[in-house]
Amino acid sequence: MSSYKYLKEEAFEANMEIPMRKLAIYTWGNVSAFDKDKGVFAIKPSGVPYDTMKVDDIVVLDLDGNKVEGKLNPSSDTPTHIELYKRFENIGGITHTHSPYATSWAQACRSIPLFGTTHADHSANEVPCTPMITKEAVETAYEKETGILIAKTFLDPASVNALDCNGKPRKALVPAENPMVLVAGHGPFAWGSNATKSVYNAAVLEEVAKMAWITLSVNPSAKTLPEYVINKHYERKHGKNAYYGQGK
Repeated sequence: MSSYKYLKEEAFEANMEIPMRKLAIYTWGNVSAFDKDKGVFAIKPSGVPYDTMKVDDIVVLDLDGNKVEGKLNPSSDTPTHIELYKRFENIGGITHTHSPYATSWAQACRSIPLFGTTHADHSANEVPCTPMITKEAVETAYEKETGILIAKTFLDPASVNALDCNGKPRKALVPAENPMVLVAGHGPFAWGSNATKSVYNAAVLEEVAKMAWITLSVNPSAKTLPEYVINKHYERKHGKNAYYGQGK
């Protein structure tokens, strides 16, 4: 019996959310689930359609990329997941999708402005888009370098000359408080405390991207939400005195 059945089941169930939430089609996208204590994660196998995938197909690896369990090849994006697990604290799941609106913003190399309270309920900042990955990085270790680029956009933005929506140097962001990113020219990644939460954040990102797109279609000069409204909405769900929901 598998020693990692619990982790493979978590990853499998989260991956099945991708087609159900219309976040990707065919074999596109992937979700991983991380067990920090054991230093391993489970991830979708490469090129396997969602409608034929089984729990046993999920691949378990360590953070050096060594296969711990599984017969199939892991997702080609595995090195990106590894870099994020190594560099971001307090995350237990990662989702990569090709959802159309979020991917369109990524292809346009544009961060998503914070226009409304739906966005503010999940992050108090714009959704950052990374700078374009360099030719050297692509030729060296593309997927690994993608993870490094994401991490630097959040933790050390000056090192990659990351800019915000206004073209100003980006400030550092806390990944756990801003659980989503656009990779320029590529697409969205999201993360969370577990695999299911990472898919939730990926779905939120797609809705926020869609709403922002429509907002700019209605009013190309739309202004971002006032800071005091942003803070209210974020803090009422995530602050120390949060009161949204039914409590614990």
